[in-house]
Amino acid sequence: MKLLAIVPAYNEEGAVGDVVREIRHEWPDGEIVVIDDGSGDATSQVAALAGARVVRLPFNLGIGGAVQTGYRIAWDEGFDVAVQIDGDGQHRPDQLPKLIARLTEGPENLVVGTRFVAEEASGFRSSRSRRGGIKILSWLVSRIVGHRVTDTTSGFRAADRLAIELFAAHYPHDYPEVEAIVMAARGGLQVAEVPVSMRARAAGESSITPLRSAYYMVKVLLAIGVLCIGRRPGREGAGA
Repeated sequence: MKLLAIVPAYNEEGAVGDVVREIRHEWPDGEIVVIDDGSGDATSQVAALAGARVVRLPFNLGIGGAVQTGYRIAWDEGFDVAVQIDGDGQHRPDQLPKLIARLTEGPENLVVGTRFVAEEASGFRSSRSRRGGIKILSWLVSRIVGHRVTDTTSGFRAADRLAIELFAAHYPHDYPEVEAIVMAARGGLQVAEVPVSMRARAAGESSITPLRSAYYMVKVLLAIGVLCIGRRPGREGAGA
């Protein structure tokens, strides 16, 4: 199995090195690509010194553009599985085997790590307002995809070759996690969740402020509406 870990990072010099080393410890035969999304610090240098392949974007595209860059690499270079793991240290690489096992043993094409089953045991809890917003989105997405989804905003994911093809061709650019689940389901892919433990970010500050959270909710709800009434996304275009 040819595995690629996609690590989007923006000004994460304080955390990304440890993330790369932890991934390498869990999957010594996998490849790690850090997508430096126009950072103004030493993110690229730290990631390279830790042993990652680094792709430095010329300017900040946002999380969606960074992640899609990784999926384009995964598709073009023939990777069987691509995992997304944030560069801020919140996603625990020691949880990767859970995602990959579910992906390779079952019929699912996309497996998402849900923090809400295991967060009490891990000691990490997201804010009350953020959990409330996630519950609303989870209810809506569950209705759309036809089964329960608990953590629509988790960026900790594993994708098989079909999902890689889809996301290489089409990927939401602004706050993409929720839209990507809907896109995958409407594209005929099977989506599942597995419980994982997460932790507080290792360094830096989150870009999600209360104002951005309000914008996030409005934008995502509108985007989901457009996805539901638009043409079902196809995988054609990934090889263009």
